[in-house]
Amino acid sequence: MDKLTATVRIESGLTPYETAISLMRERIASIREGTQGEFLWFVEHPPLYTAGTSAAESGLKDPSRFPTYSAGRGGQWTYHGPGQRVVYAMLDLNEPHGSIPARDIRCYVAGLERWVIETLKDFGIKGETRQGRVGIWVVNGAVEEKIGAIGVRVSRWVSWHGLALNVNPDLSHFTGIIPCGISEHGVTSLAALGVNVTMAEVDAALLKNFTKVFGA
Repeated sequence: MDKLTATVRIESGLTPYETAISLMRERIASIREGTQGEFLWFVEHPPLYTAGTSAAESGLKDPSRFPTYSAGRGGQWTYHGPGQRVVYAMLDLNEPHGSIPARDIRCYVAGLERWVIETLKDFGIKGETRQGRVGIWVVNGAVEEKIGAIGVRVSRWVSWHGLALNVNPDLSHFTGIIPCGISEHGVTSLAALGVNVTMAEVDAALLKNFTKVFGA
């Protein structure tokens, strides 16, 4: 992230989803043109559901509950809301980033998963991946629950969208969808696992662990 000045911005308050999509489109165009550097954008959204390119209508169980948006990213239905840290990563994948080789979307997605797993370690939580299930999972007693979601889009080798980590959201809001098309497993959060931390503490851990995976 050193061709141009890279930017990290931690947004206060709740960011409308339309604002996020518009800004991301503008920024990835600037990155492709070489007029701006890469961008990590930390936001929280008001309660809403987003549909990825693989989302089926049947995955939206309560269409009237919250606003819904077509996200344009990969994946299926996802919830965003207060208490969930969303990080939009706009990176030029024409270049390698730390352990992530250039132009390797599979490795990039795995890198995002590893970033969340390293962050969870800082709070005593063992995050894991599962074959055929994108995202980050924790074993909670006899069940597996999802604590982090990954959804990306790559436009001419510039990434956008990114990850969502459940810090302390209202988990009942997930019942309006089949999260990521997986109905046999639940969702959880740091708070639900007994880890009560501030969003600022989570942000600090995310920023620290980003360099472990993607380089300085």
